[in-house]
Amino acid sequence: MAISTDRSDAFIAIIDEGLRTLAAKPAAARPSPADAIDQAPLDARDRESSIALLRVNHAGEISAQALYNGQSVFARSPETRRHLRQAAEEERDHLAWCADRLEELGGRRSILDPFWYAGGALIGLIAGAVGDDVSLGFVAETERQVEAHLDDHLGKLPEADAKSRAILEQMAEDEARHGSMAQQAGGTPLPAIAARLMAFGGGVVRRAALYI
Repeated sequence: MAISTDRSDAFIAIIDEGLRTLAAKPAAARPSPADAIDQAPLDARDRESSIALLRVNHAGEISAQALYNGQSVFARSPETRRHLRQAAEEERDHLAWCADRLEELGGRRSILDPFWYAGGALIGLIAGAVGDDVSLGFVAETERQVEAHLDDHLGKLPEADAKSRAILEQMAEDEARHGSMAQQAGGTPLPAIAARLMAFGGGVVRRAALYI
């Protein structure tokens, strides 16, 4: 079956976005929540703790870019495609904020970022191909799990790192909105086994990116 021009363009966009995400400095449409905070330098222990947590969140945002762009390829309705692309744009803000804060702290990205992008794109393509209701349900479940992950990281973040905390709090607020919008747009709750598999995959990314 031939792929439509729109879908061909979407496939090209996934590759283009991947190259820009992995090789170029990400640009945010919104200012970073950390910009307005005046903070003293962290001590060595707190700095390393913040770097590790931000590296995990940066890796997650790499996956999110690929995931939503992958899902948009097979979106049936313009509304679903628009929802996915809007979410991807806000996730790009998160990516840029995490990247800037990592650089400010003197940290590095995960060396496995290309794998996170490839894996996210593949999962997104599969979820999108099943149908819009399942794809939107996948968004809602993804964001629910990301919210829980961010709450966990906010509890682990050094108290002195107000800049990183502001970033993660804004990310959590955005993720909650994405999930709510996906449900309202017709997202179907996923089977428990699918949610558990997603949680397992997310755990793999978090554990690996924490160190690698």
